Amino acid sequence: MNLYQSLGYLVLGSRLRRLSEAFLAEINRAYQNEGIDFDASWFPVFYLLSKNDALSIKELSEQIEVSHPAASQLITNLKNRGLVISVTSADDGRKQLVTLTDSGRQLLAQILPMWEAITQAMTQLVNTDPGSKELLSAITALENEFRSISLAGLIGDKLVSNLKSVGDE
Repeated sequence: MNLYQSLGYLVLGSRLRRLSEAFLAEINRAYQNEGIDFDASWFPVFYLLSKNDALSIKELSEQIEVSHPAASQLITNLKNRGLVISVTSADDGRKQLVTLTDSGRQLLAQILPMWEAITQAMTQLVNTDPGSKELLSAITALENEFRSISLAGLIGDKLVSNLKSVGDE
């Protein structure tokens, strides 16, 4: 058992970040191995635009659950690469609608088979270990718990309770 495993929930965030970084590095390596100039961090936007002709930055930020500035920064990055454009909505002049450019659609055609291969490879990988099979459902359950309760508040309650117990002794 390594240090991170031995510390349990104290380093949950660090372990999840390390796992995420390792996963994304492997996915990016797979794209590179196929000669595809795509970054895994672009996936949510490309996926949503593959299912919708156009979306506002607000809609994108809500669906990928990031702040509007973070979504805007990602869209600016993709614009600078010529993969998306934004146009003013005919219905609402304040709204910018994001769409894939021709280059973006060409890239999408290249990456669609990768998404299927990634899904198949990850399914095979998690099925090799019984503990891994429940990974996605466990993450979903934890996300739902975080939405329903304030962890910081719960920690504060535990501190008060623990201090009270020590004072009662």
